[in-house]
Amino acid sequence: MPTMSDIHGPHAGAPFGTTADGVAARLFTLGHADGPLVRISDFGATLVEVHLPDRDGRRADVALGFDRVERYQSSDNMYFGATVGRVANRIAGARFSIDGHDYQLAANQAPNHLHGGPDRALSKVSWDVLHADAEVVELAYESPDGEEGYPGNLRVTARYTLLPRGLMIAYRASSDRTTPVNLTNHSYWNLAGAGNGTILDHELRVAASTFTPVDDTLIPTGEILAVDGTPFDLRQSTRVGERIDELEPMRAGGYDHNLVIDGRPGELRFATRLHDPSSGRILELHTDQPALQVYAGNNLRGQSGKDDRIYAPRGAMCLEPQVHPDALHHPDFPSVLLAPDELYEHVSVFGFGHD
Repeated sequence: MPTMSDIHGPHAGAPFGTTADGVAARLFTLGHADGPLVRISDFGATLVEVHLPDRDGRRADVALGFDRVERYQSSDNMYFGATVGRVANRIAGARFSIDGHDYQLAANQAPNHLHGGPDRALSKVSWDVLHADAEVVELAYESPDGEEGYPGNLRVTARYTLLPRGLMIAYRASSDRTTPVNLTNHSYWNLAGAGNGTILDHELRVAASTFTPVDDTLIPTGEILAVDGTPFDLRQSTRVGERIDELEPMRAGGYDHNLVIDGRPGELRFATRLHDPSSGRILELHTDQPALQVYAGNNLRGQSGKDDRIYAPRGAMCLEPQVHPDALHHPDFPSVLLAPDELYEHVSVFGFGHD
């Protein structure tokens, strides 16, 4: 397998600090003068920067993150831009069974398991760089059997492809044992510019007629309910702050819910549109995943990010395409089990523009 040391010249990446286990992290730039510019780190296959013009041509970095890899290993990091897995979102009770065999995971959001675990989740390890040029960065990681409690040797690739007006993220995974896999990108978006206030005045549209209600620990009840009459009815463009206060008494403290995307899973289709009226910037997401976790940054706590910008509560929106949370315990949800003869594939396209 090629590694970062095999890639030379202008696309070898820039220094991005050193991880706690002594690995030199790199930052790779994709972009052209007349289009979006993005930067990706080989730590956590993380989307670090996304620079976009507004309606007047002024560029801003609209993705929350940090200037060095050391900050991504601190308590201030809330999965900013990370590739999340092996299983994104929550697993109830931090345990599951496959073919009568029980697996115990870390309860890193007690009593549940969150985003693949606290120590060796995909977001917390260094990936190998298979390819890097001005338009594509492809990374790979081999997770050994038993890592974070999951069965099987899992090989994962993450491919970032810059488009003239967007960014495609494609994941693939295979395993030598049946194991759960549910990957997503966990970017935090503020289209006014990262660290520029809250996203309560952003306008959000989600192509979802149903959602999965949750209990007090944010685990789905198993129901799939219509969004009609609820704050989750975002089928028409809606100001994010319009009904978010109705969700404050809940454990999530705002939007942190799974909406089921209309249409056929497995086919690339429109999922969501985020618009900032102040700058005119627009993000549109198309994905082949069945659902979208919508999270309004309720737990951001004013930590200092890139260029010492402050990330205020509700200072960004996460739009995470994935399979429903806790699908391992709900047979009516799409399955997240990957058999040895199967290939996990996930494609999401983030389109960028302005009004």
